Amino acid sequence: MSTAVLENKPTVPEEVPTFTATLIIRRFDPEVDAEPRWEDFTVVMQGTDRVLDALHKIKWEQDASLTFRRSCAHGVCGSDAMRINGRNRLACKTLLKDLDLSKPVYVEAIKGLPLEKDLIVNMDPFFESFKEVQPFLIASSKPEKERLQSPVERARFDDTTKCILCAACTSSCPVFWTDGQYFGPAAIVNAHRFIFDSRDEGASVRLDILNDKEGVWRCRTTFNCTDACPRGIQVTQAIAEVKAAVLRGTP
Repeated sequence: MSTAVLENKPTVPEEVPTFTATLIIRRFDPEVDAEPRWEDFTVVMQGTDRVLDALHKIKWEQDASLTFRRSCAHGVCGSDAMRINGRNRLACKTLLKDLDLSKPVYVEAIKGLPLEKDLIVNMDPFFESFKEVQPFLIASSKPEKERLQSPVERARFDDTTKCILCAACTSSCPVFWTDGQYFGPAAIVNAHRFIFDSRDEGASVRLDILNDKEGVWRCRTTFNCTDACPRGIQVTQAIAEVKAAVLRGTP
């Protein structure tokens, strides 16, 4: 009997389709520029590439001075929030192919916070507001084991546990742009997370803080924050629930 011999033929990888994208980036170098300026770049990208990949390619291959924040690159750390075509997004979650590439892609820093360089803003005011609402568990008891909570009690504040502090919601808020004292949506969301936590005893303290003139009553319910949130948090609803709790004086 003859034995069939299988030939080991090398497989030729399929050519990955590419496309050309033009990014117009708002640049600012405080050591050189008096005002921000727009600069355009053209890059060849692949179908699964995101805006963050395009920024990396520009930085690595065209202009090493391009400055932006990024860390995990998977939509978890919140470092790379920026305005893309006029909307707050995470660069690492925004696929280029989902944008209209027949037109340039405009990229700039988020609004309402001091611009430091290119796509980087000073986040200190944002985190100061976050810290003011006391975003931690306040409890007088010290149980020997974990504090128990029912699934229903946990579900009450589940949505607002998803916040990654990217500032996309806060920096999309027109009130925050014009009033640097407003706590902003992200701070209120993180207050909500503890106000409605059955294990927490500091709700009244946080409600008093947010009943300030720069607290929840500055919200104009434009829904910009909800639209901007990359985690899908119902931010406007959370703010409305905190307003109702302030009026009741209790969660």
